[in-house]
Amino acid sequence: MTTYGTIPTSSSQSGPSKNLEYISRAKERIKAGLGTRQPWKLMFNFHSLGLPSKFAEAISRIRTNVGYFRMNYSIIVLLILFLSLLWHPISLIVFIVMMAAWLFLYFLRDEPLEIFGRVIDDRVVMIVLAVLTVVFLLLTHATVNILVALLIGVVVVVVHAAVRKTDDLFLDEESTGLMTGTGGGGGGVAGSTS
Repeated sequence: MTTYGTIPTSSSQSGPSKNLEYISRAKERIKAGLGTRQPWKLMFNFHSLGLPSKFAEAISRIRTNVGYFRMNYSIIVLLILFLSLLWHPISLIVFIVMMAAWLFLYFLRDEPLEIFGRVIDDRVVMIVLAVLTVVFLLLTHATVNILVALLIGVVVVVVHAAVRKTDDLFLDEESTGLMTGTGGGGGGVAGSTS
C-alpha cells in the first residue's frame, strides 16, 4: 500500500498541538516543493552560456530550457511582477492572494492535481494560474505596470533559454514535455552525444 502524498491526520488531537503539527507539515512541504526547482547555480552557470548558431537551435534550446527550468522561470517572472507592483497597494494585495494560490496549487503540491477524477498536468495548472493572475491584476487598474513587467519577464526567460546551452542538462523527455509521440524509441536525453 502506497501513501505517497497523503497527510496523516488524527482526530484525537486538538488545540495548539494540532496547529503546530500543521505548521511543521507546511514547512516541510515548502522545503520539498521549492526543492523541485533546478539549482540556481546550474541555471546561471556561465560556462553553459553561448549564442546559438542557428534559429532552429535557439528554438530547440528554448523548448528544452523552459521545460527543464520551468519552476525557476515561474519564480523569476513572479518576482519581476511583484517588484513592479510595489507602488500599487491594491494590486499588491491581489498579487499576494494569487501567490498563495500559486504556492498551494503549483509550487507546494506533492501529488498531481485531480479535478472530477481527471489528473491535471502541471503545465495546465501553470497556464491557468498565470492567466488568472494577470486577469485579476488587470482588474486593479495597474495595466501598464503589469504588461511591462510581464513583457520584461518573458524577454528575460526567452533570452536566458536561448543562450543557455543544453549539453549539460540531463533530463527525460516526459518531464519537459518534449515527447515526440514515437513511443520513446528516439534519444532519451536532450543534448546527449551519441
